[in-house]
Amino acid sequence: MTSYCDLAPGHPDHGPYHDREYGFPIADEGALFERMTLEIFQAGLSWLIILKKRKGLIIAFENFDVERVAKFDQRDVERLMQDTSIIRNRRKIEATIENARRIIEIRQTDGSLANWIDLHHPLSREEWVKLCRKTFKFMGKEIVGEFLMSIGYLPGAHHENCPVYKLIAASKPAWMRKKAA
Repeated sequence: MTSYCDLAPGHPDHGPYHDREYGFPIADEGALFERMTLEIFQAGLSWLIILKKRKGLIIAFENFDVERVAKFDQRDVERLMQDTSIIRNRRKIEATIENARRIIEIRQTDGSLANWIDLHHPLSREEWVKLCRKTFKFMGKEIVGEFLMSIGYLPGAHHENCPVYKLIAASKPAWMRKKAA
């Protein structure tokens, strides 16, 4: 079976994401919100489509500024449904807006989304899925797994022979610091 580590290197879209982002730990709230949103928008589509629509999503969701997106209303949903630079899926758009609101709630209890994730780590993949489904919208099993792998909380983003694996290991991602059950 071909892995992302076999497919991505040298590809104009997959390569930069694979080599510089996928699996690397991140704590910046906007980056976490973006990654969560990209995974939600990917549901049912190829990752290549998401990478090609990424710039449009960044603009549409105001650089993934949680405060600004949380203030979006029905007019914004309708505006985004007309925006051909993004994937025009009402449920995904509405989930993104609601998730911004929920991140603001998380700030009040845990300080930040990064802190919230850290406070719940380590969990098994199944426990993460239950928690994320309870906390956020449109967070299915695959979305949760890919989101957490992409930000360094679950293993599996790269195989051990991939040169990027060594770079990620040097940054001590959460899944290497604490073993999940």
